[in-house]
Amino acid sequence: MKLDILAVGSHPDDVELSCSGTIAKEVDRGKKVGILDLTRGELGTRGTAETRDKEAKAAAEILGVVMRHNLEFSDGFFQNNTSHQLEIIKILRKYRPEIVLCNAVEDRHIDHGKGAKLVSDACFLSGLRKIETINDGKSQKEWRPKQVFHYIQWKNLEPDLVVDITGYMDKKLESVLAYKTQFFDQNSKEPQTPISSANFLDSITYRARDLGRLINTEHAEGFTAERYVAVDSLFDLI
Repeated sequence: MKLDILAVGSHPDDVELSCSGTIAKEVDRGKKVGILDLTRGELGTRGTAETRDKEAKAAAEILGVVMRHNLEFSDGFFQNNTSHQLEIIKILRKYRPEIVLCNAVEDRHIDHGKGAKLVSDACFLSGLRKIETINDGKSQKEWRPKQVFHYIQWKNLEPDLVVDITGYMDKKLESVLAYKTQFFDQNSKEPQTPISSANFLDSITYRARDLGRLINTEHAEGFTAERYVAVDSLFDLI
């Protein structure tokens, strides 16, 4: 199965929080989208790896993605090294996505920037034919995505491009709230975290509304780009 877009997150819920509106929109347009989680989020203060597994599955069903896979790297301790890069390269060569969406280049959580660089490096290395990988007993051919975009997470980074997600905000929030153990619940007895407050949950909407305001739409999601985004015509930007 070939993917149009592969969205990668260091933890389950990274993708939903940051770019699920874009995913839902592209799925509606007939694009094949998959999600790759690097870890199970086992160091998260609330919930367990097992509850995260179930929540991630539910969120994937809400978004309508065609695949979701977890590499089960060590939460907090995975490294940008050969063994980790090769595991991601195997996924890239198996699904051959045109576009990869991945973590913010800089953020509060150390896994986000680390995951961003790991995935970016793997995307480049995946295009080198002398790097040999095997999947299901067969040698894989090289593959390099045409674009790697980084979504925006905790920090308000300046986006290089903004995607109009008007009409998909409800689906985005539904996918986020599939992670019942992680976000605001006034009846929860779990410890409080930076992402479990009502303010954080509200911030998902007000960030999307503010980005939408700046491009004269209702809601939007922002991304940073590793290289120039080319268009055929200035009218593609209208």
